[in-house]
Amino acid sequence: MSDFILDKMPPIIANFEDVERKISDPEIIADRERYQELLKKHSELEPGVVFYRQYLKCKSDLEEAKLLLSDPEMKEMAKEEIEGLEGQKEVIENELQLFLLPKDPDDRRNALVEIRQGTGGDEASLFAYELYRMYVRYAETQGWRVEVMSEALTEMGGAKEVVFLVEGQGVYSQLKFESGTHRVQRVPDTEASGRIHTSAATVAIMPEAEEVDIVIDKKDIRVDTFRASGAGGQHINKTSSAIRITHIPTGVVVECQDERSQFQNKDRAMRMLRTRLYETQMEAQRAQEANLRKIQVGSGDRSEKIRTYNFPQSRVTDHRINFTVHNLHEVLSGKLEPLIQALMAADRAERMKAAT
Repeated sequence: MSDFILDKMPPIIANFEDVERKISDPEIIADRERYQELLKKHSELEPGVVFYRQYLKCKSDLEEAKLLLSDPEMKEMAKEEIEGLEGQKEVIENELQLFLLPKDPDDRRNALVEIRQGTGGDEASLFAYELYRMYVRYAETQGWRVEVMSEALTEMGGAKEVVFLVEGQGVYSQLKFESGTHRVQRVPDTEASGRIHTSAATVAIMPEAEEVDIVIDKKDIRVDTFRASGAGGQHINKTSSAIRITHIPTGVVVECQDERSQFQNKDRAMRMLRTRLYETQMEAQRAQEANLRKIQVGSGDRSEKIRTYNFPQSRVTDHRINFTVHNLHEVLSGKLEPLIQALMAADRAERMKAAT
């Protein structure tokens, strides 16, 4: 591991020092776009540089402590110091290895979230809406912004489908492991015999595409307008403000009807279309990368059953990493940190293993 660090870090240190020199240059400071780009690069490199300097100091202190082993009076104290330094060195090495792992370029992006009712009828639609509320509450705890792009609600308070954008720092890096089939087990209010029903909802998490990622030719899309409607088909306005965009080459269709303005709906629909086309483009690449893994923590397969929410036992189990918590109502109220952190840790461990 030490040789790996010593080989990889010196060029990164040189790059960091070059960036530091440049961000002190008055000419570069005057060029706002370039200056911001360098500041971003500086913040990305700095954690690794800090850890590397700590690593070199720890390594030097360890070598000095080992020299004291030959001194009878200092031997016991040296042993204790060596034990502590070796533990510290191992922690720093792990942090450096994580820093040196290839980054997912999409981690910094916002995320488009699609939740759809699965099998289970009304129970499935109620569960789909509960999942939506769960993610909204989690977003609030993170200081993220949520913008509903499209929704189809039911008269019972459920959702056939909810599509929303989550904006903030590192949104996709945390939410990307939520893609898949979420299953709920509980006794419905309408079940007189007390029998437990199982229903499901699917979740898809997509990194929001930027205009530079996907260029859409106007001749490749068909734009249709229609009247927006609410739960149960009841019209909520009398103008054709809702927008449906069809991408002719791929057949991808998106709709947006939540804004009264046709212009706003079209803008949202184009963002959704761009993101879905970007996701399709990236799927093949992710599948190829996933084939190299033994555990596909972040495979993003919507058909994969990833998690079960069991109401009678107040249990939430993530089947990919065999991780269980017994605080279901807290999870549904937005306390997702234990699940998300466990998934991120499993993914890191998997990638570290693959890199060695």
